[in-house]
Amino acid sequence: MGLLPLITSTLLFSWTTLNAAVKITKVDLSIEPSADVERNTDVALRCKAEVLTSGTEALNRVYTVYKGDSVIYNKTTSSSEDLLYRLPQARVSNNGKYKCAITIMGKAKTSEAATLTVTGMSTPVLRINKANITEGESVTATCLAQGETGSLLFSFHDNSKEVENGVWVTSSRLTFVPKGVGNHNIHCSYLVLNMPYPSKSQQSNTVTLTVEELSIEPVLKISPQDNVYEGDTLNITCSVSNSTKGYQAGELFLSQDTELLKSGETSIHVNWTAHARTPVLTIRCQLDLGDVEKVVSKTVSVRELFSVPTLRVSAVEVFQEDEISLTCRSEKLSYGRLEGESLIYSLEPFDYQMVRKGNGVFVGKAKTIDFNYTCTAAAKGIKKKSNVLTIHPKVPVSTPKIWVSGSAILGKRVEIFCLSDTGTPPITYTLWKASKQNQIAVVHEFNKAANFTVVINETGRLNHYLCTASNGDRTPELSDKLQTAVIEPMTIASLMVVPDVGDISEGHSVILICSFLGTPPVTVKWFRDSDDLNPLDTTTTNSNNTNYEFVANKEHTDSYYCRAENRANSVKSNKINVVVGMAMWKKLLIPGTIILVVFSLVMVGFILFTRSRRGKRERAAELSVKPASPKSDDSLTVALTHDTEVYNAATGSLVFTVLLCVAYRPHQYLSSNKPLSHPKHSSHCVVTPLLTAIIHALACMHAEVRSG
Repeated sequence: MGLLPLITSTLLFSWTTLNAAVKITKVDLSIEPSADVERNTDVALRCKAEVLTSGTEALNRVYTVYKGDSVIYNKTTSSSEDLLYRLPQARVSNNGKYKCAITIMGKAKTSEAATLTVTGMSTPVLRINKANITEGESVTATCLAQGETGSLLFSFHDNSKEVENGVWVTSSRLTFVPKGVGNHNIHCSYLVLNMPYPSKSQQSNTVTLTVEELSIEPVLKISPQDNVYEGDTLNITCSVSNSTKGYQAGELFLSQDTELLKSGETSIHVNWTAHARTPVLTIRCQLDLGDVEKVVSKTVSVRELFSVPTLRVSAVEVFQEDEISLTCRSEKLSYGRLEGESLIYSLEPFDYQMVRKGNGVFVGKAKTIDFNYTCTAAAKGIKKKSNVLTIHPKVPVSTPKIWVSGSAILGKRVEIFCLSDTGTPPITYTLWKASKQNQIAVVHEFNKAANFTVVINETGRLNHYLCTASNGDRTPELSDKLQTAVIEPMTIASLMVVPDVGDISEGHSVILICSFLGTPPVTVKWFRDSDDLNPLDTTTTNSNNTNYEFVANKEHTDSYYCRAENRANSVKSNKINVVVGMAMWKKLLIPGTIILVVFSLVMVGFILFTRSRRGKRERAAELSVKPASPKSDDSLTVALTHDTEVYNAATGSLVFTVLLCVAYRPHQYLSSNKPLSHPKHSSHCVVTPLLTAIIHALACMHAEVRSG
């Protein structure tokens, strides 16, 4: 093809591809002949895609096959046929989940996962390079997994134990040294590593391996071995038997318990001083020949020359700065083996506070802080150290303080506290009453007071109570006597008034006296019955009575009471009704006013009466000379005359009424502001001020004068 036709074809194909429309509708992955097959079955993975295109040209398809998340196959093709990925003679290693993906023109779609399960594994075959070996020799075993593929791990077993302690190895060949003489049954198995779970094969054939024992042994000699005391010298030899037979050189180890005494190749010897850390000593002679270990051991009973010393303090309880004595002694001694040698005791640390007073006896003063001592006993080169003696010097208790919580109220329970500021707990506190033991309390915490509950049945002060404190065998510390007063509750309160309630008037000084029984200080509050929330006055006193004084007026008319309270309780007094009467000057003014009014009214009445009589005579004379028929003016005069008489009569009646009312109820009528009413129009005396009566009287007089 020429260059021009090639370029033209390429451009045409590119134009066709760019203008084609593609849609991948479906991608399926199937396993043929089945998803579950036996070993050696030919398996094919079929990837089928449904694609919609708008062009006529075939488009490139990129197929990708996955096992799990790993890509195992790629193919690019323009064919629309299904993709077949073949797995000939399938093995367990082919087990897993598969997926198929297709990509066309940048568009991709992936199928659902399909799981392939292959059953059946080949039985492994075990082979070893030797059937008979000597103790310490190695053997090579090979495990064959015929026809299996994939990642394999192998495990080898010697009798019932795994050779590599449970470790699976990647190599099918393993070289190892069997442990112990006799017959060894060797077999193997393998694993195929598949995700998510590996597959394990059956057990292989069993091969018998015979291990013969080496004719070489370690030899241990100890002298002496009987009647050994600590401090004695032991002659110990560790050697190898049959060492001339040409075996490869080994290594000897001589040890006692965990202590290595010496090591060598063919023979070792030590002179070792016996000790009695344990009643029986175990001596070991060990031969290491390659991977072979041969051990021989012997025991030696060692008696104590002297026992481990014990360090004791003389006192059961030690207080700071106390004189103390420390004694160091070994309870068991073998006098015959000491051969007259003395057992020497020493103290550690030996400071300036302790002085030696004999072999194993040390005296001195206790420190002010916790301190430790040990002692050592030594004889014939043997030293033994005692256990550590820790001394905790106690702080003595200080003089205790005694007090009460709150107030001590007669007849009530009260808590009494006792405390020493210093002292090592536990501290025993004892409450005493009048030299008799009352209560005991043990306190296990530092700076915590003991509390005792008692009932107060006596007045006065609680000085018959005291307490003691002790934290050891020393004389208890004694507190002072309890100096707390007993509060007697308020039992009664009474109120009286001076002057007597019937003699209280405006302007008088009134004294309310409140008396009570109870332990002072007492707080007294004064109240009016009309306002019992706000006290009139509050005072505190140490006596059994107090008073409240005020100047009375009409507004002080009320009921009064007092309330007395102390630290125990409060009581309320009786109530007294106080009525404030009129002032004395007002009472004296009433009779004078009445007399003045009566006198004024009598004078007015007399004047009116005199003028009335004179008028009647004059009118009678006029009537005697006047015609029989009166004139219009005469009728007016007569009417006026009659009206005046009527008014005079009414006025007289009014004056009389005023006199009666004022005389009957002077306080009410002198202070009233109501208008005057005539008894004729009322069934009782209406409240009328004196001024109103006088004005009426003057009005009557004025009218009479005008009519005359």
